[in-house]
Amino acid sequence: MAKKTTKAGGAEAKKTTKAGGAKAKKDRGVAVEKVTLTIDGQELTVPRGTTLLQAAQDAGTEVPHYCYHPGLSSPAQCRLCLVEVEGAPKLLPSCTTTVADGQVVHTQSDDAIRMRRGVLEFYLLNHPLDCPICDQSGECDLQDHVFAEGREHGRGREAKRVLGRDDFGGDVLFYGDRCVMCTRCVRFMNEIEEKPLLTVVERGDRAVIDTFFDEGLEQSNWAGNVVDICPVGALVSKDFLHKARAWDLEHTDSICPNCSQGCNIELHTRDNLVHRMKPRTNLEVNGHWICDYGRGRYEWLNRGDRLEAPVVHAEERNTAMGWTAALEALKSRIDTLGESSVKAVVSPFWSNEDLGAVSRLVETLGGGSVVFRSPRAEEEITLPGYEGLARRKALAPNVQGAELLGCTRVGDDAAQGGLEDLMDHDGVVLVLGDALDDQPEGFAPNAALVVYLGAYTSSALASADFQFPVTTFAEQEGTFTNHAGRVQRFWPALSGPGAARPAWLVLGALLGALKEEEGPTRAEQAFGLVAKAVKSYKGLDYETIGAQGVLSAARVPVPGD
Repeated sequence: MAKKTTKAGGAEAKKTTKAGGAKAKKDRGVAVEKVTLTIDGQELTVPRGTTLLQAAQDAGTEVPHYCYHPGLSSPAQCRLCLVEVEGAPKLLPSCTTTVADGQVVHTQSDDAIRMRRGVLEFYLLNHPLDCPICDQSGECDLQDHVFAEGREHGRGREAKRVLGRDDFGGDVLFYGDRCVMCTRCVRFMNEIEEKPLLTVVERGDRAVIDTFFDEGLEQSNWAGNVVDICPVGALVSKDFLHKARAWDLEHTDSICPNCSQGCNIELHTRDNLVHRMKPRTNLEVNGHWICDYGRGRYEWLNRGDRLEAPVVHAEERNTAMGWTAALEALKSRIDTLGESSVKAVVSPFWSNEDLGAVSRLVETLGGGSVVFRSPRAEEEITLPGYEGLARRKALAPNVQGAELLGCTRVGDDAAQGGLEDLMDHDGVVLVLGDALDDQPEGFAPNAALVVYLGAYTSSALASADFQFPVTTFAEQEGTFTNHAGRVQRFWPALSGPGAARPAWLVLGALLGALKEEEGPTRAEQAFGLVAKAVKSYKGLDYETIGAQGVLSAARVPVPGD
């Protein structure tokens, strides 16, 4: 249950390249020629073709830079990453200069530091003193570089240029005064999304980033990434504007819940609320990017109308109980019913551990069917410049996991209907995660027992025999399986409300009581039970999955995904 805190854009992201570089070649079994060089007195061996900047990062030395980004081309125009190479007539840009045998490189020589100090002073000539009001403050590369190597006092006496604020469309605002003309945003739109919606207008000190007339970033499905890669506060998110300070936010590794792509993200939280979602680098899944659809759909995690205590319905009224009393009452009801036909509906927004616990309970109660519904989009939205990355049609994170666990998809593309069998069922009805908002009041009126485990109540389930509050993916540790069969971990970023507990823990306790054995008490134990039961997950555990995930042994085709 430990929370993993990282700095956005950290060392792991900076060590990667757009195509995976030499590591990808090695993984494909291609021999990679090695080069030995010395950086700041440290000898190291790296693949030929590695840039000096990447080699320095591998050696633990961070070379300041602006225009370079591991997912984009390197124009070497910011001139901040200049380093001294013995034998070279002048300082060289480390982002484009490749390693050579016997090279001796000095990133901290007097000439290199003096040049960086001069470049930083040049940037500050027109840069406004917006730090007290700038959203980038606290995670701004310009702040960090100037603090580390800049002049103690500025020498500028002329008035700074004033460009003001421009609305680029979509969720993006542009503060031209702050721009250092790194052109990362322009290159992203040209090279990665392949929609040239941004360009550099004018030249010299009049140069500014701009859109083309009335064609703004509202035409883009990936424009939020230009905010992520902006090294200063020139491009900001309207959604996050003045919402929180960077140093107040906790960063937790997670998985985007908004489609089956399974993009790696960080949840940025404060005061037990999600304030934004940012991409987390994984070259096998989403590279450095996420779509705007996924980025903007997090408010449901902050809803206040949560189930907070177990509720038992008896004698036409609901009574809140503690977990022990509620589970004992449910066990007694199940014992009274004996073996009964079971039908369950689960949500693909819940984890493999949760869905696996439902499957085990259904089997223990005598067997039955488990179905799920998933909202679906009409079309897939691809990112042309990064192969394999798209906003998938299946708008839920664990559709593939549900399929692998033997659940059957029902309903139309809007996740409506498909539950007629459950509505008329006279046995046990079990519902996990799906609040059944489209169903009539009093769902499954003929059922002998209705048990609902969810985060939110609804009119359809308000009179369920048992309502148990369970945590969302943002409040627990667990795994999702993406459209390609890749199993990926997420960690708790929020505290669950009231008595809410993970569904696998609740169902595990119930199963333990029914079978007179001890249920799982940790998420990794719950996943171990899933891996034992599902052939595709055989041999997997949390340590094997790690922070980047692993492919399962098989993939179940999901129609239209």
